[in-house]
Amino acid sequence: MTEPHRSGFACFVGRPNAGKSTLTNALVGTKIAITSSKPQTTRHAIRGIVHRPDAQLVIIDTPGLHRPRTLLGQRLNDLVHETWSEVDVVGFCVPADEKVGPGDRFIAEELKKIARRTPVLGIVTKTDLVKPEQVAEQLLALQQVMDFAELVPVSAVDGFQVTTLSDLLVARLPEGPQLYPGGELTDEPEQTLVAELIREASLEGVRDELPHSIAVTVEEMLPREGRDDLIDVHALLYVERPSQKGIILGHRGERLKEVGATARRHIERLLGSKVYLDLHVKVAKDWQRDPKQLRRLGF
Repeated sequence: MTEPHRSGFACFVGRPNAGKSTLTNALVGTKIAITSSKPQTTRHAIRGIVHRPDAQLVIIDTPGLHRPRTLLGQRLNDLVHETWSEVDVVGFCVPADEKVGPGDRFIAEELKKIARRTPVLGIVTKTDLVKPEQVAEQLLALQQVMDFAELVPVSAVDGFQVTTLSDLLVARLPEGPQLYPGGELTDEPEQTLVAELIREASLEGVRDELPHSIAVTVEEMLPREGRDDLIDVHALLYVERPSQKGIILGHRGERLKEVGATARRHIERLLGSKVYLDLHVKVAKDWQRDPKQLRRLGF
């Protein structure tokens, strides 16, 4: 008897910077979610597709759950709640190198409301950063927080137990056919991914006050006329104040040039083509608090 094919949805939840995006990328086997050392990098529920002979697992990487201070923050939290109410299994991520804190307990309380109908796995991430005994301590600490269907330590960086985690998630999916064609790794529109890659490049190396103030829109993405080996990408990078524009541009525009070069490399890898990236910085005053501007920027 062959095993039945399973297919369904899983999502990772956790505090900002708990390693959810890196884990999503490790399971999918390629970069589909942007990662950054800055918390709250993820702003969309990005879907990554894991293809296996016995299953198709669709992982939804969600923004970090936090106490919101802006309208954007509130909308991101709503997105998380919406996502986990619709999946087959939830992975609650807690990093091995940080104590289980009030933020984790807050999320656990929220998860208890769905745990009766949706299995919740406790995942200790970033095990490569600590000694084995610290991983054991963290697993024990996590056990006190809620009753998990499974507890598993993983490292997306060195691949430790990533396959085991995949098996545990798949085991909780319903039987069913493939949901997406074989080669697809994400159902995100390419323009969304390109905008995210530009935002990722712009987040690196900026001062801490900036990460949440940056938004990116791709205005146009077209093959260059008369050439099939070049794609023109025209994008706008939004900040909230003129002083932030100065930080992004850098001395004589040097910083923006660096951002453009880094983003272009990643975009070329994503699209499999040479890219001309035209990038401009605009000020959209206090966009995180303005419903009209949030809508225009895609939130």
